[in-house]
Amino acid sequence: MKERGSGVLMHISSLPGKYGIGSFGREARAFVDFLAEAGCGYWQVLPFTPTDFFNSPYASISAFAGNLNFIDLEQLFEAGLLTGEELKAQEWANPYSAAFDFLSGTRTAILRKAFLRADGALLEQVRAFAEKNRRWLPDYALYILLKEEFDGKEWFQWEDEALRFHAPEAVAAAADRHRESVLFVEFVQYLFYTQWGELRQYANEKGVKIIGDLPIYIALQSADVWANRHLFDLSEDGEPKNVAGVPPDYFSADGQKWGNPLYNWTEMKKDGYRWWMERLEAMFSLFDAVRIDHFRAFSSYWAVPAEEETAKKGVWRKGPGMDFFRTVRKNFGDAQIIAEDLGIIDDGVVQLLKDTGLPGMRVMQFGFTDPSDNLNLPHNYPVNCVAYTGTHDNNTLYGWLWEILPHERDHALRYAGFPGGDWMSGGTQNAACRSLIRALWASAANTVVVPVQDLCAFGKDTRMNVPGVPQGNWMFRLSPEQMAGLDAKWLRSMNDTFYRTAKRPEPEEKAEDAKEK
Repeated sequence: MKERGSGVLMHISSLPGKYGIGSFGREARAFVDFLAEAGCGYWQVLPFTPTDFFNSPYASISAFAGNLNFIDLEQLFEAGLLTGEELKAQEWANPYSAAFDFLSGTRTAILRKAFLRADGALLEQVRAFAEKNRRWLPDYALYILLKEEFDGKEWFQWEDEALRFHAPEAVAAAADRHRESVLFVEFVQYLFYTQWGELRQYANEKGVKIIGDLPIYIALQSADVWANRHLFDLSEDGEPKNVAGVPPDYFSADGQKWGNPLYNWTEMKKDGYRWWMERLEAMFSLFDAVRIDHFRAFSSYWAVPAEEETAKKGVWRKGPGMDFFRTVRKNFGDAQIIAEDLGIIDDGVVQLLKDTGLPGMRVMQFGFTDPSDNLNLPHNYPVNCVAYTGTHDNNTLYGWLWEILPHERDHALRYAGFPGGDWMSGGTQNAACRSLIRALWASAANTVVVPVQDLCAFGKDTRMNVPGVPQGNWMFRLSPEQMAGLDAKWLRSMNDTFYRTAKRPEPEEKAEDAKEK
């Protein structure tokens, strides 16, 4: 991200489509086409991993597996793995909200029907994929099946002690017992990775790179913790001693007690952070750049005693620091990483970011709720950063304008050169939102990103997530009409004006011709 560029943040789940949630299908390609037409070089997504009970991808049962809901069913129909009648039964009427309850009761079943129609050649491809991903996929597949076998209980509640503690002989016997079902889980992951790989290639050919998102923590009730208990801060019986969270901040007066188990960094260092290097390798195979969520925990992290009700009584503990990132550099060279350095930032975090050389983040909304000339105001952005109007954790830009204090709103609009008149007028051409986006685009930041809701000037009812509030999040979707109404011409004019227009790569044959000349 050493050249000026721009992008749009929209998760796969927010894409339009007939089947209850966005997918890797034709609507995703249409969004890539919009980005290319608008001159944007980046599409930023949220984590691809399976979601938790509250539909959040930030506390997943796997650090490696893909969310099966994103698999495009129409491609399975075209491949002869689903019938037209089966495809029709998966349609969902409401285009504005992800149908999580519907999906939880139907999606696995329809994918199993596709699996039962897979021929020998396809299954051989699945087995080859499973072998390539043997470091995580067998444990993940078996974990899913054992949870069913033990009536939905978490691994630390399983009655079979050998399986509970991942004894190799017991795991091998269980895998043999569930051989056919393990193959089905591997089939689903093969579909996910294959479809995404094709979509990413399509985007790259259009000059659009993908920014992925890596949650720093995973869930206690995950295949990764089950198979690697020694790498986490757990008691002998598998209970977490302390859990992850953040102290009171902008988002929550009580702080946020996330509940994820903390890493045993001392143990991880012994094998060169192997699990983390494998995780990053998987991420770089999926994305062109990766945003690491909660980067500050590599400097120091907030440890909350597991028995506490809130995150107020946590303590700061030292993270792995630069030793970790030297290992990252040794393994991946100059791989593109974005450090999410938001929240409570101390001198240690600032120094770590400087030492790594990674771009940090700036959020415009934070700039106008602080009376000082602060680092989130666009004129203060360094070149080496990724700047946003807001993230998935913020209110939408239009919703934020409604809710901030009048003097803060007046300052923001005056700063952004709002031409005056009715800032409240709705629609995609809302002048207030466009003025603020323009101010972001004009900044020195090499990379700027706008959530798709802000391009549309949508209100707070389309907000993706409210931190600290478990219910009602991750639901937002664009309707087909709304996506068709995205204004590529205006966004292209912003990219052209501020020298952010992405260069589309030449076709390979033309590149070869150029070499010969």
